[in-house]
Amino acid sequence: MRLLFIMLRKELKGYFLSPFGWVILAFVNIMQGFTLSTALKGFKDSPSQDSLVYSVFNTTLFWFWFLFIFPLITMRLFAEEERSGTLEGLLTAPVRTWQVVLSKYGAAMTFFSLLWIPGYFQFRMYEWVTDVPPAYAPGAMLGAYAIILLMGAAFTAIGCLASSLTSSQIIAGLLTIGLLLLQFFLGYVTVIWGEDFRAAGLFHYISSQEHLHYFTRGLLDTRPAVYYLSTAALVLFVTYHVIDYRRWRR
Repeated sequence: MRLLFIMLRKELKGYFLSPFGWVILAFVNIMQGFTLSTALKGFKDSPSQDSLVYSVFNTTLFWFWFLFIFPLITMRLFAEEERSGTLEGLLTAPVRTWQVVLSKYGAAMTFFSLLWIPGYFQFRMYEWVTDVPPAYAPGAMLGAYAIILLMGAAFTAIGCLASSLTSSQIIAGLLTIGLLLLQFFLGYVTVIWGEDFRAAGLFHYISSQEHLHYFTRGLLDTRPAVYYLSTAALVLFVTYHVIDYRRWRR
């Protein structure tokens, strides 16, 4: 475990000791601030029964930039090491394959989680500056960040898998966003085709839009947690075998 934490710390430093990590952090906070400002303007223009948290996260704008976070933070994990030739040295070192995979995934997931801390203070800043009670319930805020972290666990794992399949960061990024967009649009199958087919329940179960819809209303459910965590575990298992195959092939 000590070796795993050393590798995790090394990978995490790669995000904060490079300009690219800070660019991602700035991008996320600018976009979240813009989304929050847009929601507040909507509240000013017309009354709404929805909470501020619900109005911020359940928009097309949010999904547009949210899905693009994952290729940015994962495309370099394995692809860059493969391109530069350092992956070969890492795989021939006295470390286990699962330690390599978990250290990179853990660093990416930790960085993703840290991206949302300033966003939380953006919500609280409205309350501090205006002296007006927050236009959302604590349960809605808890639910929003819970589902974001759950989706992040699965989507980051998908990015790790895509990065392990190629030596090109661009291809890894495109593959990641392609898989995430496929998962996103599967949530609209019941909207397009209706409910009159047997698999409708399955598409509701995997719909990230529905999960975000319910969690931002403060309606917590264990089924999405099982779905995202099991997806993350399965995808990391496949990533492990991809990297292990590369290791023994050498």
